[in-house]
Amino acid sequence: MAEHRTMQRRALLDAARALLSEGGTEALTFPALAERTGLARSSVYEYFRSRAAVVEELCAVDLPVWAAEVEAAMENADTPQAKIEAYVRTQLSLVGDRRHRAVVAISAGELDAGAREKIRAAHGGLIAMVVAALSDLGHAEPRLVAMLLQGTVDAAVRRIELAAAEHPDRIIEAAVAMALHGVSP
Repeated sequence: MAEHRTMQRRALLDAARALLSEGGTEALTFPALAERTGLARSSVYEYFRSRAAVVEELCAVDLPVWAAEVEAAMENADTPQAKIEAYVRTQLSLVGDRRHRAVVAISAGELDAGAREKIRAAHGGLIAMVVAALSDLGHAEPRLVAMLLQGTVDAAVRRIELAAAEHPDRIIEAAVAMALHGVSP
């Protein structure tokens, strides 16, 4: 019985990811979750009390996986500059991933304080990963620079998600160049 409930919960989270990546937060409704999974709407409420609860669980499950991918890429880099490049490039390469697209949709939506705090904590974890590399480069305020760097990454994510005029590879290269060289041409 417990295994069956775990499978249904996983199916609901998969459906939530798909709905978020296809239609944003407006698409994440309990009727849509029920339809995608073949469960009765009342059954969805047995697993999650609200949309915010679905979002919180997605954050708890997906953000650590995403952060681990960024961390692994940074660990494989051998210089501070290469670590910063891996930090930027890995996050932006995940934009097409359904987990990431769901997180972006979630971040853009109206969330309760608990879900917002989970996203903030996950972003804080990402930022903490790059602080050491920035310290190694000699930045006087590595945490501040890390937050500004994450702002560049977030702006590039939005640009890619909007299907901007530039090809995603050009956006990634511009974000990496900005991270490594600032606005110098």
